Amino acid sequence: MESKTFDRELRAFVRRRPFKPFTVEFVSGGTIEVDHPEALVYRGGAAVFIDVNGVPTLFDHEGVSRLKGEKGRASA
Repeated sequence: MESKTFDRELRAFVRRRPFKPFTVEFVSGGTIEVDHPEALVYRGGAAVFIDVNGVPTLFDHEGVSRLKGEKGRASA
């Protein structure tokens, strides 16, 4: 996934109001579900997701094949 697309799509999913969980699908076939907007930090094509147990998952735009979830409007 292109870096700009990655940042733009993550921003749209995280800023949805009300927030709805979404899935990050990796090139490897694995997935993570982002269940809270504050569980994810991203910038410049890279991200860190912290799950409910405090375990971090580091990933970048090159390792993500797509973001899945209900499309909706984000409010700024």
